[in-house]
Amino acid sequence: MTLAPAPAVVDVPFLDLPAQSAEIADEVLPQWRELLLDAAFVGGAPVAVFEREYAAYIGGAAAPGLQAIGVSNGTDALELAYRAVGVGQGDEVIVPANSFIATAAAASRIGAVPVFVDVDDTHLLMDPDAVEAAITPRTRAIVPVHLFGQMAPLEHLAPIAERHGLALVEDAAQAQGATGPAGHAGAVGDIAATSFYPGKNLGAAGDAGAVTTSDAALAETVRSLQAHGSTTRYVHDRIGVNARLDAVQAVVLRAKLRRLDAWNTMRRAAASTYAELLGDAEGLRLPATRPGNLDVWHLYVVRVAERDRVAAALGRAGIGVGVHYPTPLPFTGAYAPLGHRRGEFPVAEAAAERILSLPMGPHLTAAQQVAVAEALRSAVA
Repeated sequence: MTLAPAPAVVDVPFLDLPAQSAEIADEVLPQWRELLLDAAFVGGAPVAVFEREYAAYIGGAAAPGLQAIGVSNGTDALELAYRAVGVGQGDEVIVPANSFIATAAAASRIGAVPVFVDVDDTHLLMDPDAVEAAITPRTRAIVPVHLFGQMAPLEHLAPIAERHGLALVEDAAQAQGATGPAGHAGAVGDIAATSFYPGKNLGAAGDAGAVTTSDAALAETVRSLQAHGSTTRYVHDRIGVNARLDAVQAVVLRAKLRRLDAWNTMRRAAASTYAELLGDAEGLRLPATRPGNLDVWHLYVVRVAERDRVAAALGRAGIGVGVHYPTPLPFTGAYAPLGHRRGEFPVAEAAAERILSLPMGPHLTAAQQVAVAEALRSAVA
């Protein structure tokens, strides 16, 4: 389409977190003051209420028994989920090659081995055929990542897990509010982990996370593990860790959870605007949503040639961009000892050289999007 001249935009942030904070400040600050005066910082009513509200939000009528356990961050959430389903020393967990390192590192921290698989070229989500081929007698879990805000194909992955007797552990850190043919992100697998890092769709004012599951025994195990292996003071039934959610963060998360559906709707509107502004642009591949998915657009990721040059041009124009993720996990230094070679993950490898994340968020304005589109068109021309 033909773009109108862009209004003067001095700066387009990658994500406008100050705008989110301003929207909730009048609600959060008095509660923070009360917590400070009461010195009630760890656990307590704010955490318990948030856990119930978040479980109800992602569980709903389809998963009325779902429980949420607030924890310290998304990486700890993954480790606790892995441990709860029995992943341990020498076990294998199947993870996509194109995720944040926490998906794999949380398994490595407990002595398990991440087995990387490629993704599909259209959506960059875990490829079920690659998963089936990667299963060995040592496999303990399949770990789909709901990347960029849309659900992985759980309707295909869940039957694979069931057929082979494997745990299905969702990494739902980028998909709070997303749904797909199998259900709601975080409420389909045996257990799920999510992150409330500030930049997530549902973000805290620091690090925070949660584990969700409809299995009461798994929930009890996670509650014990995240509190030094204890559910009764000074009674420790297992070796656990200190991974509790702070009340200070729970207050923020409750305020943002009440706005999450509206904010996700605004993200979808922004994605539609990008598609309209950029749909006919040469040298640009726009993201696609899987049939049946309701995408919450945590990130808006395009693919371009000469990505680094394009990113630099956008930076000079005042446009905040990101790359998620520049190196497939098998080729990071941390996993060099596994000996993977270039060419083993052709889709993830090719995408890593071309992906570029554009500004996205509920407070992104139409004028800012016009400026982004104009700068991007100029850069790829």
